[in-house]
Amino acid sequence: MRAILTVIGKDQVGIIAGVSTQLAELKINILDVSQTIMSGYFTMMMMLDLSNAEVNFDEIKQALAKKGEALQVQIKIQREEIFQSMHSL
Repeated sequence: MRAILTVIGKDQVGIIAGVSTQLAELKINILDVSQTIMSGYFTMMMMLDLSNAEVNFDEIKQALAKKGEALQVQIKIQREEIFQSMHSL
């Protein structure tokens, strides 16, 4: 299964490292990534492959939300098919 991850928050050192380390611990592969800084705010979008993850989607979602709190950023994850249906006409 593939998923889309978004991260938004005030820019600071360690956001990419924290998120990517959490994903590696969950055995989630990063397929693509785009990030930018806009007026001091960090934004990142990732395409992820969850096929090797050893926990279910809800546990992944909870772990990433907890990591977001620790990093003081908002982390959201959606299944690719839901993301696509929400962003297509």
